[in-house]
Amino acid sequence: MITGETKNKVDKIWEIFWTGGITNPLSVIEQLTYLIYIKSLDDKQSDSEANATLLGTAVHPIFPEDKPELRWKNFKQMDAAAMFDTVQNKVFPFIKTMDSNKESAYSTYMKDAIFMIPTAQMLEKIITNVESLPLKDKDTKGDLYEHLLSKISQAGTNGQFRTPRHIIKMMVDLMAPTTSDIIIDPAAGSAGFLVAAGEYLVEHNDNLHTIQEVKEHYSNGMFHGYDMDSTMLRIGAMNMMLHGVESPNIEYRDSLSEVNKDRDKFTLILANPPFKGSLDYEAVSADLLKVTKTKKTELLFLSLFLRILKTGGRAASIVPDGVLFGSSGAHKAIRKEIVENHQLHAIISMPSGVFKPYAGVSTAIMIFTKTGAGGTDKVWFYDMKADGFSLDDKRQPVEENDIGDIVARYHNLDGEEDRKRTEASFFVPKSEIVENDYDLSINRYKEIEYDEVEYDEPGGILGRIEEFEDNISEGLKELKELIGEKIGK
Repeated sequence: MITGETKNKVDKIWEIFWTGGITNPLSVIEQLTYLIYIKSLDDKQSDSEANATLLGTAVHPIFPEDKPELRWKNFKQMDAAAMFDTVQNKVFPFIKTMDSNKESAYSTYMKDAIFMIPTAQMLEKIITNVESLPLKDKDTKGDLYEHLLSKISQAGTNGQFRTPRHIIKMMVDLMAPTTSDIIIDPAAGSAGFLVAAGEYLVEHNDNLHTIQEVKEHYSNGMFHGYDMDSTMLRIGAMNMMLHGVESPNIEYRDSLSEVNKDRDKFTLILANPPFKGSLDYEAVSADLLKVTKTKKTELLFLSLFLRILKTGGRAASIVPDGVLFGSSGAHKAIRKEIVENHQLHAIISMPSGVFKPYAGVSTAIMIFTKTGAGGTDKVWFYDMKADGFSLDDKRQPVEENDIGDIVARYHNLDGEEDRKRTEASFFVPKSEIVENDYDLSINRYKEIEYDEVEYDEPGGILGRIEEFEDNISEGLKELKELIGEKIGK
């Protein structure tokens, strides 16, 4: 979590944009992202230069040596007018064309990027405030970026549905990506799941940047994300590059349409697909409708996951609770497909406050493996009660937090065998799920243990009431006598 001081700095920058006439939250984030990226490039080259001096390694220049004015450390010292001219006419065109691979996500979405800051004075204020942000630390930078993205929902525009960063991290920790994975989020937005997966791999693999084959896969072939909002694609691609992924495969694509031909391609899905109601059948890929005849996006995305995963590929997706217990033919069909023809591992029920203040929907995390040959023997359920934040609109940090316990238990399922249904987690055999029409809601299987409360006999209660009345009467009598004595004096 970023500090209150850093939040105030971000909010101040946000206010500068708004008072300067840039009020669309996506535009604010986009413009600020460009400046953060420009500063990060300069920081990266400065680090390379420092290592070269200290270790005798080669410098890999990002900026041309004959154009020192392109570097943040140099143009930030210019007067407002010269700074504005340099950034608008030199630095910004440079970052738009710096990627030699014209087919990359960066080149694809940066070619349409527009520098929107209107005045020299406004740019000078923003750069001065960006300079004070803690951008050196990767975790802090990630939290800072997350705070920026949260403002999309706070502003109540554009319909962006943000997944809290700690929930994303929990899902990544549950799935434990490996360096051989090919990871996709078919509704990527700002690429939060992909960024978190990348951070996990960096943290858990010392050879990530030392073995050339692994490094090449991480930088170019591992991460894939689709979205239909060009601005979010640009933000997502920049977000990935800020986190060290050189060529993320971020594409403009309607994942559910016939345009998406992906099949048997990925080994890991991390997603929180949109629950935006119904689509026209004509807009949906025909082979998705074969699995579940529905117009509901939350069901169609599950069908999509089964198609685009390789055999043995895994998925962790947030789903609305209705997916777990809906009684329509389409709801039952997709649950039956996953339970009978693939391997459903876990259902983690989350409290409805997890997505506040943006939404109060009740959700769960569904984890399964595509097998094409069944494999569901039993399903692990966890009743998550707390995520480290209050479950009201304020979402203040609290001590109660089940996330560590969820991850620990999931990675030690052998220890879950004997748990009772009254506990936070337990197994349910497939046979029982089938008997319940493939209902996957935890309330169907969880048992509530009631404590027996013993009450006194009515006669004893009445006796105590009479005793209380006697005491009150005696107290009133003494009070009257005291008052009478004072009046008499």
